[in-house]
Amino acid sequence: MPLVEVTLVEGRSPSQLRALIGEVTRAVARTADAPPEAVRVIVREVPASHWAAGDVTIQEQQEKQQQKGEDHGPHSAHR
Repeated sequence: MPLVEVTLVEGRSPSQLRALIGEVTRAVARTADAPPEAVRVIVREVPASHWAAGDVTIQEQQEKQQQKGEDHGPHSAHR
């Protein structure tokens, strides 16, 4: 029985997660020659503040990107 664990930063909709589970199940069933009902998928969602690379959390990266967008947005003084 194949078991696949997927870890994502939280924030996807239930329909996105459901689609992910379906696609992973089909891919594993096809490539591992296993019946779909034997495939197990575990989806773990991690808060952006609890996932980091290079001592920078994903939340910090997202905030930095948002600030960049605001700095270069239509109401920016930098035109």
